[in-house]
Parts: sequence; C-alpha cells; structure tokens
Amino acid sequence: MDFARSAPKAFRALVGFDAAARAGLDPALVELIQIRASHLNHCAYCLHMHTSDARRAGESEERLHMVAVWREARHFFTPREQAALALTEAVTLVADRGVPDEVYAEAAARFDDEELGQVLALISAINTWNRVALATAKRAGTDERRR
Repeated sequence: MDFARSAPKAFRALVGFDAAARAGLDPALVELIQIRASHLNHCAYCLHMHTSDARRAGESEERLHMVAVWREARHFFTPREQAALALTEAVTLVADRGVPDEVYAEAAARFDDEELGQVLALISAINTWNRVALATAKRAGTDERRR
C-alpha cells in the first residue's frame, strides 16, 4: 500500500507534524532520535533513511555505529544527546514501564520547555512513521523522497 496515496490528508498532516516537531532542533540531534527509535521499532526502512540523512549531514560513521549501544559508549555523545536518547527509548517503549521520572527529569534539565516539547513531538512523529512504514511493508533503501 502507498500510504501517501491511500490516505493523502493523513499523510500531509504527518509530514506537517514532522516538520513542526523538528523545527529549531539541532539536525544531528534530530537524526540521532530518529535512528534510535527506528532501531527499537525494528524499522529497517526508516533506519536506512535516517542513517543516510545523518551521513549526508556530516555525521560520523563512528557515532552512527554507536547509537544502538549509546549507554555503553556514552563518550561518543554529549550529555544532552544522551538525555534525548534515553527519553527516546522511554517514550518509544512506553508500554513497558512508562517514562521513568529520572529519565524525564534529566531531559528537562538538558532542554528548556520549548525544546523538550519539540523533542517529545519528534519522538512521537518518528514512532508514527515507523509504524506506517512497518504496516505498509516499506523496504529499506527505497526512500521515495529522493525520486
């Protein structure tokens, strides 16, 4: 199924939400959040897309390889990035144990209220994109944005 053709209003709304969510955030942070959520959701399509975007934006291979194991490789990431990655995991896996108070508190200490709202919106957006891509059997390496 082509979600954009089958549900064009919903697709455009999601594109708009995604754009609004990332507005004002550091592009490198945006890609780290999207990559980590895509790992957790096992979305190869989005993982390929966002690692490719990160590379084009100048992200190092070294850091890209460490995103999945960021807790064991904290020195590759700033405290702010670590807080965003922890929040991404908690929100993506919210059904497992909610968002722990300490994870939220650390993110709130690293981001002002507006930025934290943007980060939460971005995490919500990528989780929605992951679900759409998985439900519609998108194949990694077939990024329609490049056509």
